Order: sequence, then C-alpha cells, then structure tokens
Amino acid sequence: MSKEVVIFITASTDEEAKKIAQRLLDRKKAACVNIVPGMDSYFWWQGKKESARETLLIVKSLSSLLDDIIRLVKELHSYELPEIIAIPIAGGSQDYLDWIREAVQEGKGEACK
Repeated sequence: MSKEVVIFITASTDEEAKKIAQRLLDRKKAACVNIVPGMDSYFWWQGKKESARETLLIVKSLSSLLDDIIRLVKELHSYELPEIIAIPIAGGSQDYLDWIREAVQEGKGEACK
C-alpha cells in the first residue's frame, strides 16, 4: 500500500514553481501543491558556498508516485540538480490523508484543504 508523503522541491523563480505545480496537478501526481515564494537558501555547490533566492513547493502525494514526480520535475526544472526530497507522513487527520489518496488516485481533489 502506498504511503502519503510530503515532497519539498525548490525552484529558481515563482513562475518555474507555478509551472511545476500545474503539471503535477494536471497529471494527478499531487493532491495539493503549496508555493512559498521568497525563500533564502544557503548551500554548498561545486566546492563553493553559495546563496540564492528561491521558491519552495510543498507537494502532498503518495510514495508510489515519487519516481514519476522526480522524472517530471527534472524535465521542467532549470537546475542541473534540483532539490526533490520526500518525507513520509507519520500521521495526521485521517480525513485529510484519505483526501490525498483519493485526489491522486481518482482525480477527486477539489482544492488544497
């Protein structure tokens, strides 16, 4: 049985984040995508300490869809190595968790709740 997950994806711009979010929703790979603009990121890249202004996507989906999500994001993303990490949801409102499952499996999701 597939487990619900939260997936964090960073994007270089709000526009890129919106494009990724829409594609994930259109393909029924996500039940909901939150976009958090204006995030400051500090990181190591190619041996140097770097920083960037980024946009964060918070995706609610199922672990069984993760490979498809990774493939889709890599096709759309401007970064050579985009951040795409999934964290299992340990618990929560059973109604909400059921909604995630129904939204991606049957296309019944209406909106982020």
